[in-house]
Amino acid sequence: MRNRSVTYSPEAAFHALADPTRRAVLDLLRRGIQPAGQIAQAFPVSRPAISKHLRLLRRAHLVQEKREGRHRLYQLNPEPLKAVDSWLQQYRVFWQANLNSLKAFVEAEHARETAGLGDSRKAGAKRSRQDE
Repeated sequence: MRNRSVTYSPEAAFHALADPTRRAVLDLLRRGIQPAGQIAQAFPVSRPAISKHLRLLRRAHLVQEKREGRHRLYQLNPEPLKAVDSWLQQYRVFWQANLNSLKAFVEAEHARETAGLGDSRKAGAKRSRQDE
């Protein structure tokens, strides 16, 4: 038996994830293996429409199909999502750096405003003592 390495296409995963119904199917499959009929019952669209969604998810390797007699069972395959996560990581780094900069700016402004209020209170206290 040959050792086969499977490569997952991030483009296929992104295409599959673009549809809200397919994302909802993946969310449903996070709970575990589900028969096609049970998946279809969870949605207000026709069973053939769900079959098309499942076929596209299968082609993107996001779900695996197993046949038991007349039944088709589907389960989530999270491996292709690693490519999506890897792509998203660069944006997490970008946003984290920008949010850290924003936090530092807001804290510096708050410190400057707080220090300014303290100085004006001291000046106001001096004036009130001088007025006495």
